[in-house]
Amino acid sequence: MSKGKVLVVGSNATRIEIKGGRSGATGQYLNETVIPVMAVIAAGYEVVLATPNGTKPHIDEVSDKVDHFGGDEEAYRKAKAFYAEDPSMNEVKTLATVIAEGLDGYAGVFVPGGQAPGVDLMQDADLGEILRHFHEKAKPTALLCHGPIAVASAMPNAREFRAALIAGAPQKSAEWAKGWQYAGYNMTVFSNSEEKVVEDYILHAKLYFNVVDALQIAGGNVTTGDIDFEPNVVVDRELITGQNPRSDHPLAAKLVEALNRATAV
Repeated sequence: MSKGKVLVVGSNATRIEIKGGRSGATGQYLNETVIPVMAVIAAGYEVVLATPNGTKPHIDEVSDKVDHFGGDEEAYRKAKAFYAEDPSMNEVKTLATVIAEGLDGYAGVFVPGGQAPGVDLMQDADLGEILRHFHEKAKPTALLCHGPIAVASAMPNAREFRAALIAGAPQKSAEWAKGWQYAGYNMTVFSNSEEKVVEDYILHAKLYFNVVDALQIAGGNVTTGDIDFEPNVVVDRELITGQNPRSDHPLAAKLVEALNRATAV
């Protein structure tokens, strides 16, 4: 018998804007998606996957490597098979459908990373409504790597906030962020120095904004670890954030702990 439902919110973005008026390939990270989801299911919860347009998220090819599973070929194989075949990863709803069906039955929500959430999820009005519900009800809200930027969607003017970031207008962005429910929360996200590695060796270009800067402009109390690409998880009230891909297992453990507390009879 299921202990409750957990909403997993995926991105549909496959391209991200880069300076010079161009774009680079993006998507969700395989390990960041699968490791927490498998942990939640193993703990006895049912997973519902939803995206803005109701299609399955695209996995960023740079994440489709055994390196992101500690070099464990068996873990990598199982993760690929799970994402390809498990019903929880293939029966996808739209965010709007999830709202229409009712949010009260969900015990928690999880947003994986990869740069994709910084394209669509951070300005998605439906996700904003979902996050406002989870905030008001103090339900576990976990986001990993670039995933934490998705909390910007809960702003009253999320789309304008992002547009001002793209335009290089931080003061205007701060104005659009007023009224944000997560202002003052402690959180973490993919660091600027980690992002530089992605820009230099994967995108070969500069992004219009970094997620650390964006969340700080909005009023988040953002901290990152002293050593790049080492696990780091921050918990503040209902919000659980993980810094980078290697934070997948620690964040999964914190999410399961929070879910168990929330659903305890």
